[in-house]
Amino acid sequence: MHHASIRTANIHRAIAFYEQLGFAVSERFTAGITLACWMEGPLGRIELIQIPEPRPAADAFGDEHYTGYYHLSFDITEATPDLPTWLDNLQKCFAQAAESESSELQPLKVLLKPTQQIIGDRAYEVAFIADADGLPLEFIRVLG
Repeated sequence: MHHASIRTANIHRAIAFYEQLGFAVSERFTAGITLACWMEGPLGRIELIQIPEPRPAADAFGDEHYTGYYHLSFDITEATPDLPTWLDNLQKCFAQAAESESSELQPLKVLLKPTQQIIGDRAYEVAFIADADGLPLEFIRVLG
């Protein structure tokens, strides 16, 4: 996959959010009349597009009747031996960054604390967080 595209209400806040996940801006450009960028990191490549006059995003995680985009999923099996510790450290990074006067960040919103799931013949650790616009992001780790 080349990239996943995310429409955002505030590209600067979204960039600050995804930088905390290890992404860095690799290309800035305009898409029509609006700001956009590609960000790359160990978890892949994303595109952020700022939307003029945005409406709030649908609650894809909380509305069981919602259809359409649900979430992006990032495999962090190689990045950490322990998803709960990884998430705790991420929350601390967001909390520290949010305290800065110039920060665009808010404290990290956890939608689903780390839990184990069996999918097919594999066991996984799974957690969900919300991005800067409230979109769900899944972090998954293969167990065993």
